Amino acid sequence: MTQPPHDEPTAAGPDELREQVEQTRRHLGDTVEALADKTDVKARAQEKAAQAREQASAKATELSVQVKAKAAEAAHLVQEKLPDPVKAKAAAAAEQAKAKAGQAQQMWHDQAPEPVRDNRTPLLAAGAALVVACLLLRRKKK
Repeated sequence: MTQPPHDEPTAAGPDELREQVEQTRRHLGDTVEALADKTDVKARAQEKAAQAREQASAKATELSVQVKAKAAEAAHLVQEKLPDPVKAKAAAAAEQAKAKAGQAQQMWHDQAPEPVRDNRTPLLAAGAALVVACLLLRRKKK
């Protein structure tokens, strides 16, 4: 029989010996499992990739917040330094564009027949389908 290691006391009885054997088995199982984990290159690579994705996502979020803050700051600075006459012209141009858009919408509402106004989405879809059908028929003839 082999000698016990110097740092482990010998068992006093069979129950104590069984406990030592079970403890050694658990320790050996843990060691084997740790070695198996180290040799599983694919799993380790996937873990590293997942960590890298998480880090990249966190960094992207952080940078996005920083860029938004810088953009807001730059817009504020530009607005502060913009001369009042330019601000007034921009506001007037915006009002004119808004008024023209309203006029165009009103003109559409006034000039288009009611059935067309009420069913414009299906009519646009039917027109698109007709164009596609014509293109397909034309392509078959060639």
